[in-house]
Amino acid sequence: MATYKRILLKLSGESLMGEKQYGIDEKRLSDYAMQIKEVASMGIQIGIVIGGGNIFRGLSGTSKGFDRVKGDQMGMLATVINSLALSSALTQAGINAKVFTATRMEPIGNLYTKWEAIAAMERGEIAIIAGGTGNPFFTTDTASALRGIEIEAEVMLKGTRVDGIYTADPEKDKTAVKFNDITYDEIYNRGLKVMDLTATALCKENNLPIVVFDMDTIGNLKKVMSGENIGTLVHN
Repeated sequence: MATYKRILLKLSGESLMGEKQYGIDEKRLSDYAMQIKEVASMGIQIGIVIGGGNIFRGLSGTSKGFDRVKGDQMGMLATVINSLALSSALTQAGINAKVFTATRMEPIGNLYTKWEAIAAMERGEIAIIAGGTGNPFFTTDTASALRGIEIEAEVMLKGTRVDGIYTADPEKDKTAVKFNDITYDEIYNRGLKVMDLTATALCKENNLPIVVFDMDTIGNLKKVMSGENIGTLVHN
């Protein structure tokens, strides 16, 4: 039995690089598609937001001389590229997916509205929501929180390369301890870099729980959806 009926899955753009230094690793993309198909076959309605850091990150572009607004717009376009790639991989895996964009971009994708995205999910399609919030100065984490609340998801799953939230960065500090669950307030008070403050506040105020887990290990997405205790649950 699935723990949730409708989810918002946030995928990291950097994770799409796999073993590469830039761009999209086709094997990683295929692995993601198969994991998503596995969960969709359980009857779960799935919305997806994916980052664009494997192609371009607006904030880092600013430090290299890009105007912040232009840089963020470039980052939004990077998320559209990743969304199209994931849509293609899902289609190849035999599952229908529809790309929605925050700003009008037909025929690349349909203009996002809450109701169109929900209708697609209720038809059994994967709703991939691209282009961030459509505004500069907002991260894809914030876009994920916003879209998760809008489509009335029961949980936001944040797929990363780390298997949960730790007291410190486990890749840098070997003494870091993992949390099985943690509150939004504790994340804020400890200064943990789980998501940006805007995204965290949105989830807290709208009571949208988050599960942070390792998406790069094949089978983990299904384990989370089956209620296995992996990753870290963030809640009020």
